[in-house]
Amino acid sequence: MAIAKIKHIFKKYPILANSVVYGTLYTGAEFSQQTYTKKIAPATGVPAPYDLTAMGRYGILGLGLYPQVYYFWYRWLDGKYVGTATLTIVKKMALDQFVLTPPLIASFYLFMSIMEQKQDVFEECRNKLLPTFMTSCVFWLPAQGINFLFIPPAARVVYVGSCAFIWVNVICWFKRQDYSKTKED
Repeated sequence: MAIAKIKHIFKKYPILANSVVYGTLYTGAEFSQQTYTKKIAPATGVPAPYDLTAMGRYGILGLGLYPQVYYFWYRWLDGKYVGTATLTIVKKMALDQFVLTPPLIASFYLFMSIMEQKQDVFEECRNKLLPTFMTSCVFWLPAQGINFLFIPPAARVVYVGSCAFIWVNVICWFKRQDYSKTKED
């Protein structure tokens, strides 16, 4: 009964349903990162309060940007490349990783920098885009292979949202790293 109701909601309101699930998982990843870095293993040894503003920024991207992009991207991708033949899966994986992923990673750093009101909104993107992208290849290529081979099209955004929970924990870690270039005097 509950599964039938959930399927009905996803069929009737696919963008909204996908946005809620994806946004919850995306924000939940930042919550899990903060739980670890602020409560379980704080750098100072003293637990710190949660940064709800930071969680809100993840919520904005997780609810308002990425699920809509993924929804229309997978509709297009599944319509253009139908089936589960090896070559079809490889094409989908290559397009997803090398066409969609770089702008999504760049938009993550740019939008976060804008929301954080940083002076140079491009600095973090310049410094972290390449290492983040290289790590994303290791994570997302196998995840997308599973997605395109076994996951039905209607469940793609939820599957990617579930993987994104893990991935956003990784990208949260990258976000907290200092990759700034130091000038030698």
